[in-house]
Amino acid sequence: MDIGGTKTEAVALDREGRVVAGARIPTEAGADGVVSTAERVIARLAEQTGRRTAEFASVGVGIPGRIDRERGEVHNAYNIGVERLPLARRLAEATGLPVALDNDVTAAAIGAAHLMGLDGVVAYLNLGTGLAAGLVIDGTPIRGAHGVTGEIGHLPVDPLERPCPCGQRGCLETVASGSALKRYWPAGGDHPGRLLLAAIDAGDAEAEHAFEQLVRGAASCVRLLALTLDPHTVIVGGGLRLLGPRLLDGIRTALDSWATQSPFIDMLELSGRVQLLAADSSAAAVGAALASEGRRR
Repeated sequence: MDIGGTKTEAVALDREGRVVAGARIPTEAGADGVVSTAERVIARLAEQTGRRTAEFASVGVGIPGRIDRERGEVHNAYNIGVERLPLARRLAEATGLPVALDNDVTAAAIGAAHLMGLDGVVAYLNLGTGLAAGLVIDGTPIRGAHGVTGEIGHLPVDPLERPCPCGQRGCLETVASGSALKRYWPAGGDHPGRLLLAAIDAGDAEAEHAFEQLVRGAASCVRLLALTLDPHTVIVGGGLRLLGPRLLDGIRTALDSWATQSPFIDMLELSGRVQLLAADSSAAAVGAALASEGRRR
């Protein structure tokens, strides 16, 4: 399952890793609410598959925040009202099933690589309310010593030094994310990505400028990932991927423009490495399930 700030999406996989059932329910905030949400969505999947909960092999959970996989704890998931929660233990006690936790973006990277049949080094760029990346190498996720591999959104690189919720200034997240888009285009309200393209098509110059800034920021993220990890593929995911082909084309155009200015960047062939996660993909839920089964350590 993929536990987010507003919804929790879950899938059931068969032994071959194919999705055989899916469910989506609202997320209840707070420690008790998150546990209750997880229990309810598991029960929903059991009902859909015609099985008892005990017949599931395991439960994998992708969730925002800092994840301690050994202890099965999630820390600092503030967007769902959790400071510290031993989620694996509590959910295991409630269901009788083994439970494994992963950061939601790491889970999405595992699932996207699996669903898209990608090998080698795969970087997953999550353009959502915030900004982060996940990394999979030959099917194995890279989590790092403290579970924060891929937190590129908090690299303080922007010379404008806008304040970031993490306490730093000038973080990449203030340039390329849903929260950055709200700052670029306040008229878009709380969910500007849903209205942005229609506003551009209607001639809204501020919306068009906001889109251009978002595209440039996203392309900068791709370039950063390429120069640090040299991935074979960069997958653009997260809620802003729903901007679709225009977002992908914009990112590729920006990368190609930079390539004309730099023989070094041109040599890297960046635009050809970028792909867009399908709009209907359940990558994070699938990746959490695969990791819980031990197929992705």
